[in-house]
Amino acid sequence: MRAVMKFGGSSVATIDLMKKVAQKIIKRKETYEELVIVLSAMGKTTNQLLSMAKEVTKYPNKREVDLLISTGEMVSVALLSLILQDMGYHAISLTGFQAGISTKGTHTKNKISDIHIENVEKHLSKDTIVIVAGFQGLNEDGEITTLGRGGSDTTAIALAAKLNCVAEIYTDVDGIYGVDPRLYKEAKKLDEIDYEEMKEMAFLGAKVMEPRSIDIAQNFNVTVYVASAHSDTEGTYIREYKNMENKKITGIAVSEKVIMVSMRKIPYSTRLTAELFRDLAKNEVNVDVINQNPGSGGTMNIAFTAHADDFDAINEVLDQFLIKYPKANISKIDDVVKISLIGSAMRTQSGIAAEAFELLANNGLEFKLVTTSEISISYTFDKQHKEKAVDLLARHFGV
Repeated sequence: MRAVMKFGGSSVATIDLMKKVAQKIIKRKETYEELVIVLSAMGKTTNQLLSMAKEVTKYPNKREVDLLISTGEMVSVALLSLILQDMGYHAISLTGFQAGISTKGTHTKNKISDIHIENVEKHLSKDTIVIVAGFQGLNEDGEITTLGRGGSDTTAIALAAKLNCVAEIYTDVDGIYGVDPRLYKEAKKLDEIDYEEMKEMAFLGAKVMEPRSIDIAQNFNVTVYVASAHSDTEGTYIREYKNMENKKITGIAVSEKVIMVSMRKIPYSTRLTAELFRDLAKNEVNVDVINQNPGSGGTMNIAFTAHADDFDAINEVLDQFLIKYPKANISKIDDVVKISLIGSAMRTQSGIAAEAFELLANNGLEFKLVTTSEISISYTFDKQHKEKAVDLLARHFGV
């Protein structure tokens, strides 16, 4: 039997924590004969490296940024390999390239195109613990690339798909909760969650998993287990799962890393709208809530939300937009929070949206924007209403 184990940055933030991770890996060897370990950079290393790049220039060259931030994971895997070797185990560290991870796309947000698994299999056949740098690969031009937010999750689950095994994701929480227990103390931990619901929760702000990684898990039927890196508490399985009780709401995702862009006095033109969102997409900005309505005198207003980590990418696009349309009034607001209700029951049960709207109205909670999908409803609130909104929705829907 084999497994891929992934440990996040907070789990390997210090040498002492790495030694604890090494003990967990050794214990897991009692269950799995072959282990592949995927690591993130230590603690806040990636953020520190990005800050250094920003000290040099406002908009750093993305090719150079990839080369810079990929070093964090290389440090992690080398140190863990040394620790395991010192404990008497065969271990080897591999960069994304050495592990055969091929990528394509835009620098800092590449996608995995394939994994040539031969080198990993060779080391596994020699009873060696293989430690792979997460978050990185090599593109068709032979350049080091990174996979964007949560890229180590994507690395781990893609490797599990190629190796035909389970992916175990170890983090600083002991599983997946219906709502972040730091925001709602009575939150219930889930024993299992379906791929679709987990993907929606991750995309809408739940920090435990990265949505692209769940896409891969679903496409290749990889069972994912999420648990604490430093305790033996039972975690949560992500897999094909049908809730027999057909609960209305499975979870509530909360994202504080939201930027809301409001654009006013823009010439009324569908072509302009198409160009704006095309340019945002080219810059790998994942736009969420969009609202467009007519203004006065042949103008229109557009508002949209995106992840706050894309602030610089958004600014690049808006700077160019203002050159073309200098009369546009653009404001960026970051004191907002996005709260999303997620549940596959929305496909078959009517009235859930109406129930949520009435609940908010009866309790005087005004939202700025709202959007819906097949299995979710997302509201954008002022941050000052976060605790009240989460508590109200969580209690009402029993998550």
